[in-house]
Formats: sequence, structure tokens, C-alpha cells
Amino acid sequence: GPAHLFRLAGKCFSFVESTYKYEFCPFHNVTQHEQTFRWNAYSGILGIWHEWEIDNNAFVGMWMREGDSCETKSRQTKVHLVCGKSHKLAYVSEPSTCVYSLTFETPLVCHPHSLLVYPTLTEALQRKWDEAEQLLYDELITDQGYRKLLKEIFEEAGLLKATEENEVEKESKKITLEFETVEKCSKEYKQLSEEIKQLRVLLGQHGIAYKGNSGE
Repeated sequence: GPAHLFRLAGKCFSFVESTYKYEFCPFHNVTQHEQTFRWNAYSGILGIWHEWEIDNNAFVGMWMREGDSCETKSRQTKVHLVCGKSHKLAYVSEPSTCVYSLTFETPLVCHPHSLLVYPTLTEALQRKWDEAEQLLYDELITDQGYRKLLKEIFEEAGLLKATEENEVEKESKKITLEFETVEKCSKEYKQLSEEIKQLRVLLGQHGIAYKGNSGE
């Protein structure tokens, strides 16, 4: 992610609400500690640094996942980054069961370009993004195809974690024909045509008639 945010690494910021103290340690974890004298006061992990939330090609938050177990799932937290005069954990809520929302204020995100994704990528990935933009401009891919390409770029950059579903999809891609661009389709078509020619020769050598459709 943005290199200038790395100066927050190794630091922790706390926020007390009611009987709970929340602690956010950027690029590390989020914890919750019950402020009570009960012998079994809760103290646990609400999430461990996992990946970025990216919207409109900008970093908008940090996902802390795989926290302590909560019924059938793990606790997780989204940390929203907003402009502020100082580094401060400003607000905590639980919009849904065991999914927490933290608002972290920092002057490090006040510049309008401070959270752009593109400048943080390597030159190779920037070129991939440029190519995706050109394909979209030339109407060779749809908006959905464009978003899919961007997601793959973000995953390759390590900004997003590929889910198990994505991994299965990548494996299935190896054995299915899926063309995101006309250029890829044409290239694959040429390769398949060559393979068919070679197969027809082999069939002829063994005296087997080829029953293919000449119009295919």
C-alpha cells in the first residue's frame, strides 16, 4: 500500500467506549479489552491485518480478518481511513454480529492523492493497468471485464488476498476457453486451428476419416 502510511507500523492507538477499550495497531491487529473487574473479562482479537479495501481505484480502508472465533465464523474489522489533525482512533461500531467498523483519523490521508492505488504499483503492473484502460476505451472489454482485470492486478500486487473461490476459478481457467479480449480470442483460435491441422494429418496416417465441420 501507500509507503507513507508505513510510519504507523509498530504504533497502537486506543479508544474507550462504555466498558470496552479498543486498540488498533496498523498493519498488525485490532483488539478489544473489557474494562471491568469481573474475573472473566473479555480480551481478544477482532482481526489481524489482511488486505486493503479498494474503491474507485483508491485505498479506502484496511481489513483486519481471522480474529477470535465468533459462533461459526471469525471476528473481522474494517478500518476506515479519514483525514484528521492527528493520529486518532475516533469511532468504533459493530454494524453486524462480530463484524466491527473503526474510524481512524490521520493527517497522512489528507492529500487528495495520498490514497491512490496506481502510484504504489510496480511499473509492470502499471503497464497492465494502462493496457486494461486502453481495452476499455477501445470497447474490447466491458466494465465488468475491466473491474475483473483490476482485481487481478490488485491481487498480484498483494493488496487484495485471492479467495479460495478465486483460486478454484484460476484452476478452471486452465481447462476452459475464456476470452477477455478479441486479441486473446484470435490468438487462441490460431493455435487451435494449427492443432486441428496436425490432428487431421495424424488421423489420415491411421486411415481415420475426419468428420469436422468445414465451416467451423
